[in-house]
Amino acid sequence: MRRRKHRPPRHHRPISTRAGRTEFLKINAALGGWRDNYHWVLSLSWPRFALFLVVSYVVINLLFGALYFARPNCIADLEPGSFPHAFFFSVETLATVGYGHNYPATVYGHIIVTIEIFLGMIWIAVITGLIFVRFARPTARILFSDCLVLGNFDGRLSLMYRVANLRHTSMVEAEFRLLYSRDERIKEGDDIRRFYELKVYPDRMISFPAALIIRHTIDKSSPLFGATIESLEKEDAFFVASTLALEQVMAANVQSGRDYSWDEIRFGERFVDVYTEIEGGKLTVDYGRLHETEPVPTVD
Repeated sequence: MRRRKHRPPRHHRPISTRAGRTEFLKINAALGGWRDNYHWVLSLSWPRFALFLVVSYVVINLLFGALYFARPNCIADLEPGSFPHAFFFSVETLATVGYGHNYPATVYGHIIVTIEIFLGMIWIAVITGLIFVRFARPTARILFSDCLVLGNFDGRLSLMYRVANLRHTSMVEAEFRLLYSRDERIKEGDDIRRFYELKVYPDRMISFPAALIIRHTIDKSSPLFGATIESLEKEDAFFVASTLALEQVMAANVQSGRDYSWDEIRFGERFVDVYTEIEGGKLTVDYGRLHETEPVPTVD
């Protein structure tokens, strides 16, 4: 007797997953479990989250309002044939305020009110938890420069980007990484995507208060050695910068990243200086110039 092989269920609708600016459409992937809805709600923007709360609240009250409306005599003094009155009675019941004018008058009414109060307590508890998590979850307010620059630094060709801490408190134990990917042809004749982690300096800082320029020196050991704008375009070069740091106030790790394509590299340029020393040994940091670049001066 032959055993049939188990095949994963096919889903015709692609599942979208975004990494930076790149969107991946997963085809024939298994749908997530019900707990994935929790992560989906947490990933919503604040305007969409507020819309989610309003819609879910209205839908619940519409549902129970329809149940009260279906049996006009189940609620005392409920105006027959008036769906708005049934809807607003559901609102009062869900909030457990009870103004005393309307109340369950039949067994059916008591059952529906009991179910709504029970579900209402669960709904309020879940929404309260979601709001708390969204407020309590640490976020990384880290800004990356809108371009990479490739030019000489201390006489050596370097690939550089700037990263800044937008919070008004210093982060600690910050780690910086830069990933480089390109298309390469293997011996079998196929084109594949290869990934290289570039060595950067600094790759780690005990304190990260303001802004830093992260540099990768292009020498003979670098995957970028001999690269030109033409070669980077041909191989569809792609870079991903990442910063992981400890946020002191929340005592939690935060991470942020930024991707760059080959056409976002400015050749022969460097970032302008954003630091100015003033009296008392203090340093001012001009965040308005974080993205500005200038040509690298020639050395006679």
